[in-house]
Amino acid sequence: MHLRLPSIAHGVQAFIWAVVFFLFLWFGMLAVGVSDATAFILALVLGAVIFLFIRIFGEDELGSSRGAAPRRRIP
Repeated sequence: MHLRLPSIAHGVQAFIWAVVFFLFLWFGMLAVGVSDATAFILALVLGAVIFLFIRIFGEDELGSSRGAAPRRRIP
């Protein structure tokens, strides 16, 4: 029997990464003394930026060279 991990949509993966980084940034800013509202807003904005970055640029699988120049072999 061969078990594989379930397939997770890329948007869901990007959302999970964004939530994790949002919490990390929010609690980190609170720990160093940033005010509650400022920490929440900055973490929310940065979480949205992280979501968009991962959603747009994080889709390539290993070994995929979409949009990359072909490698030249040097004789």
